[in-house]
Amino acid sequence: MPTILGANSVTGFDIDNSLMFNDGDSPDLKRLPSSTGQSIKGSLSVWVKFGTPDTEVAILGGFDNSGANDNDGYMVVKRIAAGNLEFRGGDTVYLKTSATFKDCSAWYHIVLGIDTSNGTANNRARMYVNGVEVTSFATRNNLTSLQDLPMNTTAGNDDALLIGADEDTGGKGLHFDGYMADFYWIDQAQKQASDFGEFNNDGVWVPTTYTGSFGVNGVHLEFKETGTSANSSGIGADTSGNDHHFTVTNLGATDVMTDTCTNNFTTLNPLDKAVENTGVGIVLSNANLQAIGENGGNRSRVQSTIGVSSGKWYAEFKIKNGNDHKTGIGIIDVAGANANLGSVNHGLEYRPNADTIQIFDGGSSGASQSSLTGAANDNIVSIALDADASTPTVKFFLQGSQLGNTANYDLTIADRTFFFFVHDFSDSGSDEPNVVCNFGNAPYTVSSGNTDERGHGNFEYAPPAGYLALCTKNLALFG
Repeated sequence: MPTILGANSVTGFDIDNSLMFNDGDSPDLKRLPSSTGQSIKGSLSVWVKFGTPDTEVAILGGFDNSGANDNDGYMVVKRIAAGNLEFRGGDTVYLKTSATFKDCSAWYHIVLGIDTSNGTANNRARMYVNGVEVTSFATRNNLTSLQDLPMNTTAGNDDALLIGADEDTGGKGLHFDGYMADFYWIDQAQKQASDFGEFNNDGVWVPTTYTGSFGVNGVHLEFKETGTSANSSGIGADTSGNDHHFTVTNLGATDVMTDTCTNNFTTLNPLDKAVENTGVGIVLSNANLQAIGENGGNRSRVQSTIGVSSGKWYAEFKIKNGNDHKTGIGIIDVAGANANLGSVNHGLEYRPNADTIQIFDGGSSGASQSSLTGAANDNIVSIALDADASTPTVKFFLQGSQLGNTANYDLTIADRTFFFFVHDFSDSGSDEPNVVCNFGNAPYTVSSGNTDERGHGNFEYAPPAGYLALCTKNLALFG
């Protein structure tokens, strides 16, 4: 099994929810402080799972609420397009890491502790990633004041705080893409990573309960609710006790997820995408849960972030363009990387437009099951993989009913690891697939609300007996 950041703590502490940001929706949370805060000390702590490896996105930013665009002093924490983490105020970069952070399968814990009164310049701004203090910086400048930074504004100031965005040319920009969980701002104190987490017995950094004070403008957002208003029952609810609730823009009930740093679910992997010709191939959105083919006939394939070599696993796929487009979904092993499965890859694939289940075996199409039912628009196709069988098997379901016969994955591949995948095999510019994946965290409303037998996931149809959602708490069963 792969080691995935975010195994649960030895103390049993769990984070139940995260908030999914889809940058195409321009989402953010905003608060205009009304009380005078601390202009000397403050700390940020947040868990993030990035949706893109190479897009500049803001984790924490500021916004001139009056529209005057005078945000030169704003504090911004972001991941730039090259992958480096950056802390800046206005045009001044105070910290820019030498290391890059592009893994879209892992959760990162980021802590920034600030104390402008510290006599040692390098200790005035300290950054930690996954419990380890960052000491190698491509850029490091002396921080002298937090005055006018958005978390520490004076009463009546019109500078608002943004989570998941920053002001850009007079409007909001740099919208975050991915997931955030357990967001803290601690006012009037410089904190360390150990105030929010610990290393478990496997040496993995995991969250713990914060027991310190919050200060005047301190907040804690757990993203447990689904409403959008700035009150104690909404997504932007502050649970610190300060009642500093946030107004929510373009985020709703389907963006509250159970994919967290203590139970990490698979998604599609933007770093594992094959494109047959030129172009970008399949385009991912909704934090890597939606796959849309690229116009122009550039066949491509993208697979899940987590692969398995044992166990029984279940996932659902909503076909958004019905039976009219060249969509493929199925199971693939690690052999080969060509986007055209028939060239070098090994795998099993259901093709709704051809009403077939196709077996691909190292350059040949192999056997197929034909004359199956094709998927209509918004139909759900389910896949159940049994990697424990002496000959692994794959079952396909349409709207809860099995399609064809159980397919044997009897291809002669040693030491195979299985991945779910989505395939665009179109060879023209007008028949591209559109698939929304549900590995247990659907970015759409699920009416039935079925979990696996261990209580994980949220599926439209009940997983077959013994089949599980692909997440780290279930992976832990297999060592």
